[in-house]
Amino acid sequence: MECGRISRVALAKHAGFCFGVRRAVETAERSAPAVTLGPIIHNPQVVDQLRGLGVESADSPDRIPEGARVVIRSHGVGRAAYEALRRRNCEIVDATCPFVQRIHDMAREASESGTPLIVIGEAEHPEVQGILGWTESPAWAVMTPGDAQALPEMERALVVCQTTMVEERFRALCDLLKDRIPSIEIRATICPATRDRQRECAQIAAEADVMLVIGGRESSNSRKLYRLAAEICPRTYFIETAAELDGIAFQPSDTIGITAGASTPDCIIKEVVARMNDIEKKEAPIEGTPEQDVMTMEDVEKTLVQIRPGQVVTGTVVSITDDEVCVNVGYKTDGLVKKADLSSTDVKVGDEIEVEVVKVNDGEGNVLLSQKNIINRKAWEEIVAKEEAGEFVEGVGKEAVKGGLLADVAGVRTFIPASQLSLRYVEKIDEFVGKPMTLKIIEIDKAKKRIVASRKAVLMAEESEKKKKIWESLEVGSVVKGVVRRLADFGAFVDIGGVDGIGGVDGLVHVTDLSWGRVKHPSDVVSVGQEIDVKILNIDPERERISLSYKQTQPRPWTVAGEKYPVGSVVEGKVVRITTFGAFVELEPGLDGLVHISQCALTRIAKVEDAVNVGDIVRVKVLDVNTEAKRISLSIREVLEDEAMESIPEEGDYDLADLPGEEAPVEEAAPVEEAPVEEAAPVEEAAPVEEAPVEEAAPVEEAPAEE
Repeated sequence: MECGRISRVALAKHAGFCFGVRRAVETAERSAPAVTLGPIIHNPQVVDQLRGLGVESADSPDRIPEGARVVIRSHGVGRAAYEALRRRNCEIVDATCPFVQRIHDMAREASESGTPLIVIGEAEHPEVQGILGWTESPAWAVMTPGDAQALPEMERALVVCQTTMVEERFRALCDLLKDRIPSIEIRATICPATRDRQRECAQIAAEADVMLVIGGRESSNSRKLYRLAAEICPRTYFIETAAELDGIAFQPSDTIGITAGASTPDCIIKEVVARMNDIEKKEAPIEGTPEQDVMTMEDVEKTLVQIRPGQVVTGTVVSITDDEVCVNVGYKTDGLVKKADLSSTDVKVGDEIEVEVVKVNDGEGNVLLSQKNIINRKAWEEIVAKEEAGEFVEGVGKEAVKGGLLADVAGVRTFIPASQLSLRYVEKIDEFVGKPMTLKIIEIDKAKKRIVASRKAVLMAEESEKKKKIWESLEVGSVVKGVVRRLADFGAFVDIGGVDGIGGVDGLVHVTDLSWGRVKHPSDVVSVGQEIDVKILNIDPERERISLSYKQTQPRPWTVAGEKYPVGSVVEGKVVRITTFGAFVELEPGLDGLVHISQCALTRIAKVEDAVNVGDIVRVKVLDVNTEAKRISLSIREVLEDEAMESIPEEGDYDLADLPGEEAPVEEAAPVEEAPVEEAAPVEEAAPVEEAPVEEAAPVEEAPAEE
């Protein structure tokens, strides 16, 4: 390596471990001893370091011992891998990157709806393999235009991408797929950290004479960074460790750009930067003079303490006054933090705190620091990250303003339009002041740091999730509670989620399923707001239709007819139909009995209408119940006869004085009272005989009277 003085070294801010990788490595360290399913990251140095802690690596579940603790790496795995590990009774520690996990959820949803899945990424990459392992629908990995053209014909598809995919390639392939698939849903699932890393790499490469990309040879995202930088800066080098710098020739005037893949540990980056800074700060040795002493890593680390406005550093509290806290950040002078700019006033001498450099020199040689700036920036970055990930944020209503509400989201002022406050029209916005709420970010102005959010979108998502859970819980044949929400001529709409406060899942009880009897209108049986039990007849999730039955939750009338209407009992009913041979009387909906024409009146009649008409309410006696044949014989005549007999007073129940003077003498009435009971029946039947036509005057009943 040439030892000329380097003009400048520029290190990318987004270099090294991303959130998901750092989380996976730290999880593996805490889980030791353990086994990782595949290398925890594509960096041999880190894998060797973990092996020293007792964390081994296996390439398949079959090679992992029974009952072992297994760490799932940040790339994630498919459903089959989890099932295989559970069969081996392994303890699973899941370190899948949250961004990758989100893609797994998308793949699972596509599988449930039968939607084909297209993953833009390297087919053999473990992350892509894991994503494909979460769908049972047709699925493909696409990396080139040729791959896209080779896809079979399809009407619809869901498109996602590997989190480390280069954004330009992703867009280009999506454009090709749009032309081939009529109904396509595209979700840009590139990790925000990857996007920032790639953009920054391109910017630095455009200004650098030499570009160094640090990363493992097997790291996909590191290789992508190298290809991206090499297209811009011809003198781009891909290195794994600082030792590989020895083979690179640097020129004295070179500007060196440095970036690193997401799987590159901080220690390797520091070592490379330290070597480059050492070259930058040292002049080449004069020929013939002894070489300068070799600097130790500790000396090099001290030379890295350079501060600039906006830089975040860690310092130690060295003194505290009434208004300020003095912090040693390793600079030539200590920094000052006003207590108003502390995130917490609970600090003491010796504490290590993270601060941001506001000014390197305030005019009096002081370094001004702040903690609140860090908190605000972190809060902003978290909000942006959540928005990009499609996650919700928590806020509190602060002030009602024209057109909406101002809310506080992690210290960031957020505007919620009035139309986005609720699912329904909001008359008094003041009611939301001081109220905690979950929000969805719908617009971000990064330049002005302005946020627009929606509470309505969250409520809609919650309602959708609740409805989804209800749909999943429904079973044909089950009986559930519901509330009648609306009536129509053809039936009643019943909300089968309203009882638990969950609305929107309506089913239809057709008018024919409201009652076992005839129903002219649903209002004859149920009313709006009434809580009823209904039976699920059919479910159509795609059309969101549910068929219900109310009558099937009620006992069938004929099954209990014999118990409810015993022979000899007298009941009321409504005449619903008349035929030539009799009248049908409805005892209850779905249960009709027949009064034969001979049982319609005390006297013989020519037609049924001479005794009753449709709509009449009549009292009838039950003569016979045949539940198997579904027949009930009724009699109006016997009720009338019983009532007539009851109207005749018993002996001794009256006085002679109570009788009208014109009536027959008592002595003439006595034979009638003293007549045997069996002779009384012909006497009572004599009246009908007198009213009957002459040709009917010779019934058998009159024979005893003649004798």
